Amino acid sequence: MTRKFYPALAFLALAGVIGIVSAVFAKRAIVQAAGVQAPRFEVDPMWPKPLPNHWILGQTIGVAVDAQDHIWIVHRAGSLEAGEQHATTNPPIAQCCAPAPPVLAFDSEGNLIAHWGGPGNGYDWPDSNHGITVDYKGNVWIGGNGRGRQSSRGAQNGSDEEPQTAGRATGAVASFNDNMVLKFTQDGNFLMQIGKPSHSKGSNDVENLRLPAKTFVDSKTNELYVADGYGNHRVIVFDADTGKYKRHWGAYGRKPDDADLGRYDPNAPPAPQFRNPVHCAELSVDGLLYVCDRVNDRIQVFKPDGTFVKETFVDKPTLGSGSVWDIAFSKDARQKYIYLADGENDRVHILDRESLEVLTSFGEGGRQPGEFYGVHSIATDSKGNIYTTETYRGQRLQKFVYKGIAPVTKKDQGVVWPKAGGSR
Repeated sequence: MTRKFYPALAFLALAGVIGIVSAVFAKRAIVQAAGVQAPRFEVDPMWPKPLPNHWILGQTIGVAVDAQDHIWIVHRAGSLEAGEQHATTNPPIAQCCAPAPPVLAFDSEGNLIAHWGGPGNGYDWPDSNHGITVDYKGNVWIGGNGRGRQSSRGAQNGSDEEPQTAGRATGAVASFNDNMVLKFTQDGNFLMQIGKPSHSKGSNDVENLRLPAKTFVDSKTNELYVADGYGNHRVIVFDADTGKYKRHWGAYGRKPDDADLGRYDPNAPPAPQFRNPVHCAELSVDGLLYVCDRVNDRIQVFKPDGTFVKETFVDKPTLGSGSVWDIAFSKDARQKYIYLADGENDRVHILDRESLEVLTSFGEGGRQPGEFYGVHSIATDSKGNIYTTETYRGQRLQKFVYKGIAPVTKKDQGVVWPKAGGSR
């Protein structure tokens, strides 16, 4: 009896193991058979190279890639703590450190190749820089979300999204300092300013912005799209050479207003207007404009004339600063995928652009390479690599190397650490 029992027991155990393994492979086969694939990435922990001159970054709140695959960022020197600037005192307290210039550019190998920015003659530099775009002509655009002369310093103690300083009342709304976008050459020479500090009359003012977050220039029409922003609740379009107003709209293509919507409630019906901030506006190759309605956890899609097409929610229960911070498109001809920076959940989501379905996500909260603390902005180069910047105390730029298309086996990949042999 005993001799027969143990072989039978071993057989059953083996059968159980085989069953479990078979179930795992069957599940994976189902996923692969369904044809669910997505781009795969690995963080490059050695990129970029160290900055010279004891320079360090503050809240890093914009990234863009130009036609030469140079990576441009903008950061807030004023967000650094006193202990991060000991090399700037008189006499210096210590050898380290000093704030880097606001605008920096790197080549594809991570070498610093350009740096400039700050107040100058003929323009109003933002109190709190926000967003950077390099257009198809090579011009550099920046915005700002500074509410007053202390905003860039005050932002370090709270959200970089709502610096706690008051604006000036203009009509029915508060008008803040950063009511403009600026246009420069890649050498930092000033070209144009749209909007004036403390002049905004709200979301239907066609001459001024109000805490604009990000810009995009359409190479086909030479039109500048502005995600406007932290004070206004709209997308607004200008001629990119003259600054002449073209059109604007709010959520669902409606006329925007500045009514207080209250706190975001994920269980309530979708909000009829954008909440602040309207954080990005990106035009795809097939002429659809994707708008980040950040705190509402949604992307809304429009035709260039403001006609509403569709929307999707990403991690809809997300509260706080919201889940939809910035987007970039994959570099295939059809731009099949959307890469979405989610600074509240500290992830990058990969979406199918046609269905707007989240296919997979990567990243985790933390300070090590491949982790995020306040992942704020995102861009791609011609090879499909992703670049991200981090606000709050994240204060950095990271590179994620494109490794091709692969079957999706995990919805949440965690930290995409390089395989043995490096990520380059």
